Amino acid sequence: MVEETPPIVVVEDLDFYYSDFHALKKINMSFKPNQVTALIGPSGCGKSTFLRLLNRMNDLIPGTKVRGRLLFEGINLYDPTIDPVEIRRRVGMVFQKPNPFPKSIYNNVSYGPRLYGLKDSKQLDELVYKALNQAALWDEVKDILQRSAMDLSGGQQQRLCIARALAMEPDVLLMDEPTSALDPIATSRIEELVKDLKKDYTVIIVTHNMQQAARVSDETAFFYMGELIEMGATETIFTKPKVEQTEHYITGRFG
Repeated sequence: MVEETPPIVVVEDLDFYYSDFHALKKINMSFKPNQVTALIGPSGCGKSTFLRLLNRMNDLIPGTKVRGRLLFEGINLYDPTIDPVEIRRRVGMVFQKPNPFPKSIYNNVSYGPRLYGLKDSKQLDELVYKALNQAALWDEVKDILQRSAMDLSGGQQQRLCIARALAMEPDVLLMDEPTSALDPIATSRIEELVKDLKKDYTVIIVTHNMQQAARVSDETAFFYMGELIEMGATETIFTKPKVEQTEHYITGRFG
């Protein structure tokens, strides 16, 4: 009998507060390595808040409070001895709107590794090539690496932001509605990229697009009013959900 690979992220009885507002309530879930998990649910249900908990970005908001445990490779991310900056290196993030730095394409991708002390130009070149290649952008920009990233199209800018995250060689890649600002062709490129990236990374993606969740993810988690209602294999969630609330949301009969 083949042993199951242990999850890379385990969430145990997680509660999260913005001051007195109880934004996430008793969340229990886990994420398997080399899989894409989609987080779905109506606006304001806690998906993006949860995503930002995974790389300690909510720490930047005053008055927030976390209870419970969030284990990454067995280590509690909210242990006082853990350095949030190191967590953000190992858990990369891509945001809703492309946010390239006003620098060259090359300097966008090499920025993080340089910040962490990598100075060897050959190693930086290799890292930039690898990240842009993984982000399916190398062939389009290899001759214009010194041109401003601001000259790229929206879809190219988003793939550049993905490359920038990958250059830090993370274990997990978080994506918060990465295609919501893009046209259908650019969206399709990103979706193909997401499916390809799971060979090397664990990907967790927030999306409002049910079809997108069905297309790109292995597992789907449905959030509502700060609670995790149901999580399971994407095919099961979309065809035979166990909870009526999930079915109503997926079929558009919600509310």
